[in-house]
Amino acid sequence: MKENLVNKAREILDNYLVARGHRKTPERYNILEACYSLKGHFSLEDLGSLLEKRNFRVSRATLYNTMRLFVELRILTRHNLLDGTKYEVCDDRDDHVHQVCTVCGKVTEIYVPQITQAVHDAELNGFRKNGFTLYIYGVCGHCQAKFSKRILVDEEEKSKKPNKNEHR
Repeated sequence: MKENLVNKAREILDNYLVARGHRKTPERYNILEACYSLKGHFSLEDLGSLLEKRNFRVSRATLYNTMRLFVELRILTRHNLLDGTKYEVCDDRDDHVHQVCTVCGKVTEIYVPQITQAVHDAELNGFRKNGFTLYIYGVCGHCQAKFSKRILVDEEEKSKKPNKNEHR
């Protein structure tokens, strides 16, 4: 399936470049391949590191411009998250929900059919939607557990310390 998505993205890019009379550069195609080999959400730094590991050097400007083009072509989706700008490849799931932990910054994707249905049923006043992404901000289970454990430890320590106002 991933190969089908890469081929579809390559076709979108080819058609765009031919239609606009632009060159089909190795940089664009190497960046495209690298994007589709990364899992989940990735930063520009993650992408740059992968390209370096593959001994393919591109300038920061080329990387930024290519990413902007891929977002415009809906090959990638750009997210502004707590820990900075992240990208993710567009796949067959154009409609999805992100849970963003405001403590650790972890992002997880969930599928909520009721939300998907509500957005599909919404009247958008002549606006043609291509998909949606929803962000739900909160505290993940891991951070909640750490916070609860810290409260228990603090309470335990308080109970062990003698109260200054208490007379013996």
